[in-house]
Amino acid sequence: MSVSQSSNAYIYLDTNRVISPISPLLFSGFAEHMGRSIYEGIYDPASPHADERGLRKDVLAALRELNFRAMRYPGGNFLSGYRWLDGVGPRDQRPRRRDLAWQSVETNQFGTNEFIEFCKAVHTEPMLGVNLGTGTVQDAANLVEYCNAPAGTQYADLRASHGYHEPHGVKYWCLGNEMDGSWQIGHLEAAEYAAKAREAAKMMRWHDPSIKLVLCGSSSLWMATYPEWDRVVLEWCWDQVDYHSLHYYAGNPEGDTASFLASSAGFEAYLDTLAGVLRYVKAKHRSKHDVYLSWDEWNVWYKANKPADMQGGWAEAPHLIEEVYNLEDALVVAQWMNVFLRKSDVLKIACLAQIVNVIAPILTTRDALLKQSTYYPFVLFSKLAAGVALDVAVKAPLYPTAKFGDMPLLDVSASYDEAANAGAVFIVNRSQTDSVPVELRWQDRAPQRIAAAHQVAGADPKAANSFENPNRVVAVKVTAPAISEGRASLTLPPLSFTALEVVM
Repeated sequence: MSVSQSSNAYIYLDTNRVISPISPLLFSGFAEHMGRSIYEGIYDPASPHADERGLRKDVLAALRELNFRAMRYPGGNFLSGYRWLDGVGPRDQRPRRRDLAWQSVETNQFGTNEFIEFCKAVHTEPMLGVNLGTGTVQDAANLVEYCNAPAGTQYADLRASHGYHEPHGVKYWCLGNEMDGSWQIGHLEAAEYAAKAREAAKMMRWHDPSIKLVLCGSSSLWMATYPEWDRVVLEWCWDQVDYHSLHYYAGNPEGDTASFLASSAGFEAYLDTLAGVLRYVKAKHRSKHDVYLSWDEWNVWYKANKPADMQGGWAEAPHLIEEVYNLEDALVVAQWMNVFLRKSDVLKIACLAQIVNVIAPILTTRDALLKQSTYYPFVLFSKLAAGVALDVAVKAPLYPTAKFGDMPLLDVSASYDEAANAGAVFIVNRSQTDSVPVELRWQDRAPQRIAAAHQVAGADPKAANSFENPNRVVAVKVTAPAISEGRASLTLPPLSFTALEVVM
């Protein structure tokens, strides 16, 4: 890989150059009834690690470290055929059903109330989806009543009879899933979906005016209907919703690591297009209401995506899309989260899809747990990125890519938390071969010190963790550079992600 310009790089930081407050919901997750995400992942009564509720204690501990702020559930494609009443009440009375989305058998032993208990256990906000495929607007409204209404009416009393007298108070709700996709159970054209979503939103809000609603946007920028779908559904539903969703999965099926490591260019282009659609619809409506973006499915996924990887053979908890993540995947995840900060003015929710076993940072066997390479950048962002996102100026050498043209070797974001007197800088070195000397320059005032430096790095982009070798790709503490006259210098190894904790 040839590198142009000087080999040195410069990062300019100023706490006055603020993009936006960072929404904590950017660090959220997604759990779907698919494969071993719920059963043998979150819920596994047969595991020696299970607690009295059947929840995996080792999984709960790892999820608490990831610190997801909200959790989207129960799907996904599963949602569009799901009957929520199947998953509440006495377990021995719950039906076993065929899940047509993933050709699996759903036992319904884990449902809405178990999910709420799980959310409490990992200290996260529930984010429930309503079925707008086979489901009706009445079904959606009934679920809001079940979850959020005080006892005294049919569905609230049903919840109370199931042992939950107090309302769950679920704040975030998704109006269906990927309804633009022909693969979706009950697929609708844009105007048909918009009409159904608008009526569902009205009824749901009449039960609880405080809820926040997420409209289905394009399920990929490769959809033939993108971005027209987004314009149409937003024009129908602008005043009824708070967020508009987008989904995207990145991959490297061509083996073009140079382009894969420049994926942030594609992520930003996707967000910029949809931000433009939001501005257009708001202007057309002459509206003072704002709708923000919810990237409620994002991840690397391309190795386990053959048809056989997504068809369960009518088994319970089949092994589906259990992607093994490597170093280059972790660097793309880190860039994705850099983009979240850089676009935090319009992006307010982001849900890593998914959290356990199914394209997830955590893999389990019945008695063991593995943290994959992608686990570590998520933890560092979730822990350190707070307050406001800063508009960072970066000067870095360029390198050529087949997909995106010349790209800078460094991908950077930064945050500043005035209340905590703390900051953070996140840097990816995309070079596969070269270390990059970089100087950080604080332009408004010099920080006191860099308290810690964390790094995920390696020589082999395909290196991955395994149950036999779980620490091949992990975050390690490296020597934190000193600050002198508002400047700090460090050398970034190739194929690296570095997170700096700054005391302001």
